[in-house]
Amino acid sequence: MSQAWIQTKHPEFVRDLFKFFCQTCDQLELQFVGFDENGTIHFEVLKDLVGVEMNKGLLWRLKDTAHHVFRNDPHSQLGGKLLDWALGYIFHEATKLKEDAYQKQNYAPWFHKLHEGELNQSEKDITDELFQVLNQTEESMRREIDRIRFIIDKCRQLLPYYLHRYSDNVLLARYIFSQNELVKAVFDTEYGHLMYSIYENEPERMYVLASQSLRMGGWMKEAAQAVEKAFVENPTNRIVLQEKKIIDNWTTRIRT
Repeated sequence: MSQAWIQTKHPEFVRDLFKFFCQTCDQLELQFVGFDENGTIHFEVLKDLVGVEMNKGLLWRLKDTAHHVFRNDPHSQLGGKLLDWALGYIFHEATKLKEDAYQKQNYAPWFHKLHEGELNQSEKDITDELFQVLNQTEESMRREIDRIRFIIDKCRQLLPYYLHRYSDNVLLARYIFSQNELVKAVFDTEYGHLMYSIYENEPERMYVLASQSLRMGGWMKEAAQAVEKAFVENPTNRIVLQEKKIIDNWTTRIRT
């Protein structure tokens, strides 16, 4: 891919970076909670998240998109470089976690069954020693999960600072609006900081931009929902009123 093409697609890459990050965090945390509760990680889920070269999973696409965004940013900043490294680190740590999950899911039951069988003392001693290595796999999984959670937490703090320059990105605004529950769940206590970092004292801008994007795509019902939220946030904002007038005129034409 040429750098010129990447620059042209930069707004889309920024939206995709944010989308993939939210989706990845949501899916990983579901697995981590399962491990917290019963020591289980589903290998198949991590396998799909990571993927392979010819069929890249969500985590792989996140890593690659981060490279496109941060390594081709004409306004490169330290936060972007740290995010590029951090998202790549999550990918590689998740790859290790996937392999450990495979060992635990497929070989732990086999070892238990073998240990319960009829073994002579020599075989039992060797099996016990090997089983200790398998037990260490669970310890490795805990360390890998803790590291991924730590890095994700730092990404949640860094992303708002980086996205500050993208307050006019209609694709980003549309995603935040359309997937607001997911975004709130992922950013949790950092959600307010995220919104302020991007839109500062004009949270209605997110809804207006989302409405514009949805309207241009023909999603008028969703656009109307977005502009209503903008109006609730700030009923005197000129841009809000302009967008609301466009939507209201369309609604009137449809009814007549």
